[in-house]
Amino acid sequence: MIPLIYGSTTGNTERISQLIAECWPGNTPLNLISIDSMVNADIEHASSVIIGVPTWNFGELQEDWEEVWTSFCEIDFCGKRVALFGLGDQLGYGDWFLDAMGMVATQVSQKGATLVGEWPVEGYDFESSKALTPCKNAFVGLALDEDTQPFETRDRVERWLNLVYPQL
Repeated sequence: MIPLIYGSTTGNTERISQLIAECWPGNTPLNLISIDSMVNADIEHASSVIIGVPTWNFGELQEDWEEVWTSFCEIDFCGKRVALFGLGDQLGYGDWFLDAMGMVATQVSQKGATLVGEWPVEGYDFESSKALTPCKNAFVGLALDEDTQPFETRDRVERWLNLVYPQL
């Protein structure tokens, strides 16, 4: 099983996690785990991990992520492939769009993860983001905006899964 770890206050990230599991093209099933019930062993015993991170307020981690952040930062990601997806509001919070996904990407990379599933910035309207790759033409993972672009979500999830599945 591939763990899909997520945090969700409003239910959007949980719903997207369920959509990812529904659209998953692989034979290996996904194990959906809320970050507030995750134990580090859920990740430590996996070779591939999917992580869903909503950005909250002004570029902050969602409350469940905040509560486990210290413990999460202790996880060794060496040899693991990690695919990220993030939720944010590009118009209401365009200065901090998907910053939490960028924070998680930085952390898992520093702990040895190989990130997979970059996503192009075309089709988004935002000012800045910590979730951009160094060349700034892509996000470190799938970018979703349930506030202003919910009509794009299913198509983006399906296209992203076709990109990341072979890499996980």
